[in-house]
Amino acid sequence: MSTVRVELKERSYDIVIGENVLAEAGKLLVPVLKRPRVIIITDETVAGLHLAALQTSLSSCSIAHEHVILPAGEKTKSFAELQRLLNTLLELNPDRHTTLIALGGGVVGDLVGFAASILLRGVDFVQVPTTLLAQVDSSVGGKTGINTKYGKNLVGSFYQPRLVLADINTLLTLPRRQLLAGYGEVVKYGVINDYPFFVWLEEHGAKALSGDKAALTHAVQESCKAKAEIVGKDERESGLRALLNFGHTFGHALEAEKGFGDTLLHGEAVAIGMVMALQLSLKRGLCEPEDLDRVVRHLKAVGLPTSPRDIAGKWNSECLIEHCYHDKKAVGGELTFILAEKIGKTIITQGIKRTELEAVLAEAL
Repeated sequence: MSTVRVELKERSYDIVIGENVLAEAGKLLVPVLKRPRVIIITDETVAGLHLAALQTSLSSCSIAHEHVILPAGEKTKSFAELQRLLNTLLELNPDRHTTLIALGGGVVGDLVGFAASILLRGVDFVQVPTTLLAQVDSSVGGKTGINTKYGKNLVGSFYQPRLVLADINTLLTLPRRQLLAGYGEVVKYGVINDYPFFVWLEEHGAKALSGDKAALTHAVQESCKAKAEIVGKDERESGLRALLNFGHTFGHALEAEKGFGDTLLHGEAVAIGMVMALQLSLKRGLCEPEDLDRVVRHLKAVGLPTSPRDIAGKWNSECLIEHCYHDKKAVGGELTFILAEKIGKTIITQGIKRTELEAVLAEAL
């Protein structure tokens, strides 16, 4: 096992990455628990795969535990499910020394993190991400939240976990489509500020996606290191952290238009969104055509979508633009995008005009 530290002064915590981390979870949790009682929150799919292993590890360390099982899927990130979860947790009579454990993908992690931030005005929680997307992105950095009809993650809080436990073996149980969706976020780290990592992905990404544990571990470690460094410098996204949203403004708009369901997974939307952000960058004269072509080639090579046309159904450009204007980075009606000067260097760009979005969407659709 290896450890990546997220440095946030009194809110600092470790990301533990490796094989068989679930089996060691009890030992790893003991030092961070205020008292030996936890409530595990997971979903129907993950419960059947990994809940028993976590429970066994907790029992071996005399940690009392109960569990709550949620419906699987992006629609669980809603006001209705948040209310249901909070009521269920309160029925279990937690106190402020009870720790919640989010066992699952990004949906479970985001929802449980938000619930932890408001339950009894704040209780500790631990992330145990079981998808590649969650291990490299949503479990790290303290962003929590739910979706609304107006867009993705528009209600939530910054609330850091006490610990993140990333077991590489859980990734081997994922359907390839879910693994690919997480890989979209992995590629993002190379594009935004780590050209050598992007080159490594070109050479070894397919191996990681085939289930090679060493390649998967390296991809998770490098992604977590990149995110931890940025979050440590800008916890609440006042500047530098916004770079992590590369591809997300377009991506979230695509997700919102498809209703946050299985038609378009988050990582697939981010892959398409990165291509569209590169197209906008190219139109602004920031990057070279080869940068765009190279990213598109790599995404296509591993099997990720690169255009809205790759997704079934019709698209409405006006609706997509309105979704962009509901993005959290929009201020005073002005849009902010993360654009690329080249692979490995991105910048925060304000004042993007509606006509520029229309041009990119006309090409993309």
